[in-house]
Amino acid sequence: MDETYDFVVVGSGGGSMCAGLVLRKAGKSVLILEKTDLLGGSTAKAGGVMWIPNNRFMKQQGIDDSFDKAATYLQTLTDRSDPAPGASRERQHAYLREAPEMLEFLIGQGIKFKRNPYWPDYNDELPGSSEPGRTVSADLFDINELGEWKDKLRPNKFTLPAPIADALELPLIKVSWKSKLTAAKVVWRGLVAKLTGKHWVTAGAALQGRMLQQAINKGIELRTHAPVKELILEEGRVIGVLSERDGKPWRVGARLGVLLNAGGFAHNQAMRDQYIPHTRVEWTHAAPGDTGDMHQELMRIGAWMAQMDEFVGNQMTLPPGCIEAAGVQPQITKPHSILVDQTGVRYMNEGGSYMSFCQGQLKRHETVPAVPSWWIMDDTFMRTYMIAETMPGSKKPQEWFDSGYMKRADTIEGLAELCGIPPAALKATVERFNGFARKGRDDDFARGARAYDNFLGDYTHKPNATLGVIEKGPFYAVQVVPGDVGTYGGAVCDAWARVLREDGSVIDGLYATGTTSAAVMGRNYPGAGCSIGPSFTWGFVAAKHAAGLGNQAV
Repeated sequence: MDETYDFVVVGSGGGSMCAGLVLRKAGKSVLILEKTDLLGGSTAKAGGVMWIPNNRFMKQQGIDDSFDKAATYLQTLTDRSDPAPGASRERQHAYLREAPEMLEFLIGQGIKFKRNPYWPDYNDELPGSSEPGRTVSADLFDINELGEWKDKLRPNKFTLPAPIADALELPLIKVSWKSKLTAAKVVWRGLVAKLTGKHWVTAGAALQGRMLQQAINKGIELRTHAPVKELILEEGRVIGVLSERDGKPWRVGARLGVLLNAGGFAHNQAMRDQYIPHTRVEWTHAAPGDTGDMHQELMRIGAWMAQMDEFVGNQMTLPPGCIEAAGVQPQITKPHSILVDQTGVRYMNEGGSYMSFCQGQLKRHETVPAVPSWWIMDDTFMRTYMIAETMPGSKKPQEWFDSGYMKRADTIEGLAELCGIPPAALKATVERFNGFARKGRDDDFARGARAYDNFLGDYTHKPNATLGVIEKGPFYAVQVVPGDVGTYGGAVCDAWARVLREDGSVIDGLYATGTTSAAVMGRNYPGAGCSIGPSFTWGFVAAKHAAGLGNQAV
């Protein structure tokens, strides 16, 4: 070996620095290897929230929750899905026990969190769900506190100095005084920041900025431009990694183990075509290092791989001139719009989980062309709500129309012709939906029946926050594709985050978390933060096991 540490972590996303902090508290040396030029992984780019049932904030606020309640919810979701080896009952129970402990550990390390005031579980109609929500997020972070390290943190697209909960309120600025007040607070915070020399970041950048700050303070070594090419094994045990340093091969030993947190394969089109057909690398918000390197290495050494056909879908649209696809999940559930396939037929509840939305789109595409689908809206929608990150009522770029990205017509039939949809079919679909909107109940797909649907809708719109007639021209349409924020399959691990072989035996010295592992949530996304929460938690669990701490409090 060219050098040796107690613990080596591959990738700098969600759980990496969490694992490092556990081991540093235990007096162990830690090296985090990041192949790109920036730290933080896809977590830094994302919303940065964590789904933590039975957490301290819920208890403080008198919100009912328990291990049993959350276990019932997860089991109900899992039982109605196809088999998912990563989502065994043992692992799900371990997650529910360890996640609140992980949160307590990070708070003890100086990471500031709070509970989002209201963020329902995505299937709040099921037993054990929580309508108030189990999601926590990091406080805003002044990135200037990182000093020379601040340029090493991967940025995200959330440029406003607003907590993620406030950011979700802002799209209703045309119809809600609460939203207008929130916007005023955000503007004021920004002005004060300029006067005081602060640079607030939010969402995943705030979470990973705080984690990076503590990692540096606690003596974790972080190295960029350090791709890992191979795992080094000796008599079946992983004892280190083959990386690069200054462009040359560099062997790093790991006395206690190696944790893989290198993301999934969102930026590997060949693997997408093999495992998740009809999806594209251009439709992902995952960090650029998400290329499946460690998935392929895990296959090489005989790891058990599962759930490779799953991804954290996130419905997106592709306006010209944008650097990456624009997420539309909070927008497509607003009143006065629907989604239809290429035959003009509505085929799902446009609300609910983004993962379920994209699963439904791909499932529909197996029998009817639905990738892309068409998002149909009227003039009332355009004047009231956001689309593709443009403000409500704003004039849309002429390029949208010239390029054919956005279709516009005075009638539904005319819009259908522009989209290549049978006019009679689209007219019938819209008329049927309008009937549901008028009576405030979606008899086809129950849009608006869940608390989460209404959370995504417009609470000022009555009688249903998500249903509004599509009748005021001109009418508009854009295409929607099954985008994502990352893949969801990988190495199957046990309740200690140890990587398993297909026969169930443990690959000694090797742990995995994040989207390098097969998700503990299986083929479901129970609530906001069900990628980042598990990534942090399994990093926490792996570090405790490697340090020999077992179930001890850290």
